[in-house]
Amino acid sequence: MNRLTNTIRPYAWGSVTAIPELLGVEPTGEPQAEMWMGAHPGAPSLVDRGNGPIALNTVIDADPAAELGDAAVKRFGPRLPFLLKVLAAGAPLSLQVHPDLDQARAGFAEEEARGVPIDAPERNYKDANHKPEMIVALSPFEGLCGFRRPEEAADLIEALGVPGLTPYVDILRAKPEDQALREVLAAILGADPEESADAVRAATEAAARLAEQPGPYAAAYAGCAQAAHSFPGDRGILAAMLLNHVQLQPGEALYLGAGVPHAYLDGLGVEIMANSDNVLRCGLTPKHIDVPELQRVVRFESGDPGVLRPEAAPDGEELYPAPIDEFRLSRYVLAPGADPRALAAGTPQILLCTGGEVHLRHQGDPAGGLTLSQGESAFVPASEKVELTGDGTVFRATVTA
Repeated sequence: MNRLTNTIRPYAWGSVTAIPELLGVEPTGEPQAEMWMGAHPGAPSLVDRGNGPIALNTVIDADPAAELGDAAVKRFGPRLPFLLKVLAAGAPLSLQVHPDLDQARAGFAEEEARGVPIDAPERNYKDANHKPEMIVALSPFEGLCGFRRPEEAADLIEALGVPGLTPYVDILRAKPEDQALREVLAAILGADPEESADAVRAATEAAARLAEQPGPYAAAYAGCAQAAHSFPGDRGILAAMLLNHVQLQPGEALYLGAGVPHAYLDGLGVEIMANSDNVLRCGLTPKHIDVPELQRVVRFESGDPGVLRPEAAPDGEELYPAPIDEFRLSRYVLAPGADPRALAAGTPQILLCTGGEVHLRHQGDPAGGLTLSQGESAFVPASEKVELTGDGTVFRATVTA
């Protein structure tokens, strides 16, 4: 087992204070958006096994079977198939969607065949993998997830009282769900920015006004107004009105599968995802938006965003269920004097303490081990059997056995 030294990403949308507060350090005054824990080549965690700090991906490359386990290597290849993060949104992230595995493979191969540089701004696919993800709130957390029912979206948009949006309302009321959502999203994102500027501005002003009034969509209007503050004039503000507005309480989670448009607006959370960089943007961004590719990838169906709560599992583990094999996320809430919690071996594990203090040791060996305070994390190779004690909360990231 090894304590991790992790990289903090200073993206512009990050909170200035949330991650420093978790780590118990002074803010730098700059945004701190994500703390990465894992072996992603873009910012791998560091471990020290007696010869100084070394990147976790380098450690895994040297002996994948010992670090990941034979079963994980056979299923996912000789790499850690997930990335764990602490995400701190102080401003909205871009409205986005992720492809499924077949779409990612096909899209990556097609762009490779055309010779599109991997760092080109118009490039859609950075790799051939899908990117399902889950976010668990550590603080009150606000986001957008999946499409509203078209009639609800029509009501929300119509109440803005903006004549330029009437065609969208008419489509949402008159056409079948898939067709209505597809046509309206394409119309919003494909509109000429100058021609749509007045409607976006009027919708933004109306949303800010309606957010202050009681009503079923007040929170959604407030979220749109918040997005408009960060992205004034962006057409994605209108696209956001098609989506479910979600407010998570600490401990609640969202699973975001392929084709589901979403955005995080505000809050601190633990995020886990398959190890991929494939993101197609739908708005709230100055970056490239490929409307035809979005039409191919987005699932144009409405539904409840599906807020998740942890389910009891053996030995005190609380599992956040997800229909994916590349990652498995759970937590332990430990109390002083309780029996040690044995963690199943055979798969790679990252443990993150988000409150209190916990002790990690080899099973049956009361001496040694690691103590993790709030914000600290550790990597446990598949070959090691460990157990937890202490007074605190620990998130456990691994793969489905």
